[in-house]
Amino acid sequence: MSIRPSTLVVIGGGPAGYVAAIRASQLGIRTTLVEREALGGICLNWGCIPTKSLLHAADTLSAIRGAADLGIGIEGDISIDISRMVNRSRAISGRLRQGVQYLMNKHHVEIVRGNARLCGAGQVQVTGEERDATRRLQAEAILLATGASPRELETLPVDGEQIWNYRHALAPQSVPASLLVVGAGAIGMEFASFYAALGTRVTVVESREMVLPNEDIEISKHVAHAYSQRGIELRTETSATLDHLAEDAAWMTLRAGDSSSTLAFEKVLVCAGVVGNTAGLGLENTAVLAEHGCIRVHAYGQTDDPDIYAAGDVCGAPMLAHKASHEAIRCVEHLAGLHVDPQPPLIPACTYCDPQVASVGLTEAAARADGRTITVGRGSFHSNGKALALEHPEGFVKTIFDAQTGELLGAHLVGPEVTELIQGLSLARQLEATDEDLMRHVYAHPTLSEAIGESALSALGRAIHS
Repeated sequence: MSIRPSTLVVIGGGPAGYVAAIRASQLGIRTTLVEREALGGICLNWGCIPTKSLLHAADTLSAIRGAADLGIGIEGDISIDISRMVNRSRAISGRLRQGVQYLMNKHHVEIVRGNARLCGAGQVQVTGEERDATRRLQAEAILLATGASPRELETLPVDGEQIWNYRHALAPQSVPASLLVVGAGAIGMEFASFYAALGTRVTVVESREMVLPNEDIEISKHVAHAYSQRGIELRTETSATLDHLAEDAAWMTLRAGDSSSTLAFEKVLVCAGVVGNTAGLGLENTAVLAEHGCIRVHAYGQTDDPDIYAAGDVCGAPMLAHKASHEAIRCVEHLAGLHVDPQPPLIPACTYCDPQVASVGLTEAAARADGRTITVGRGSFHSNGKALALEHPEGFVKTIFDAQTGELLGAHLVGPEVTELIQGLSLARQLEATDEDLMRHVYAHPTLSEAIGESALSALGRAIHS
């Protein structure tokens, strides 16, 4: 788009959509946002936020169980009220949803409820709950931010009773005695961690050769060992198919190579990834193209239709809320004619299981495959005073540097609160910090961040505490 638009329709009210609407309004573009469900999207309502509430409850439960080691006596049995846990998570989502509504009002963004369909040439038809309740919107520019939905597997039909997707796992009526998690990505591993903390016998199957397959292999191995120590059974290079449903269990066939077994689980949770929400969007009425279930975008979120942009999960991996919001701002600022850095940002990733995992940039394997000569540093939490004081000394910080320039290529962390620590390393990467910069930086003591400094020292052959 070469001319700054005066009107914009945003389809989808999640982390990409509502952020885009706010930024467009700030830039003086009259904006309408179309949302068929709840403001905030999956992340706020059925993803990032409610899962973190439940995982906090699980962490608190684990801390209570270990209180005796801290000199704190707790008498009697510990009770678990899953209904209160779920209600608290729903209340937090509701509070944030109200906040998004407030922001829409504050920035004078019109909200239209219903299903949107592109009708060509800046035309969007919105159908409400009643089929005859339709409205036609006209805008000079359109931003698609429709998000993604759970991938469906023919071999594991979700029924909401014995076969779950993440929405069902977020609002259980009771704690299942046994649970099979299909998929060992971030979502599957977080739910496995949560239910195991509640006392559920958890089995995780993953078709690929390691859990958290997008992470550095050392991180994956550490998490796998930690899960095994917690009694969680992990089966990699294994497929799962439904054999049959009984009254009180789902009988599943787990197959690894030439061997197979059929086992019963009270619940099965399917975490086989997600696909972009493009069905019924009317892409056939535009020049927008979709590939592998996601919209194809070029620089700054431009689609193959010059008047239509796209941002967030509907554009493909990595499907992360913070990436969606950042993309949305880039889209809006570009269509508004502002200068936007052509270099796409580096996106950190976080998994809030126990132990936590966080990463940014290249894994060691990817750096070597890229032909780089690298140095690798590790800073263990075993020698970190704050980690020991917190009773969480397991884990480490792994940093990967270019051996010739000292450039920070990647960072991979596993252990206590590493999802908070990753921001420092992400910023360091953005600012082109080197191994010497990280080594010379003064880290406050005692803090978990000291493990970052120790990792940089290690890469330079100057480790102090290991």
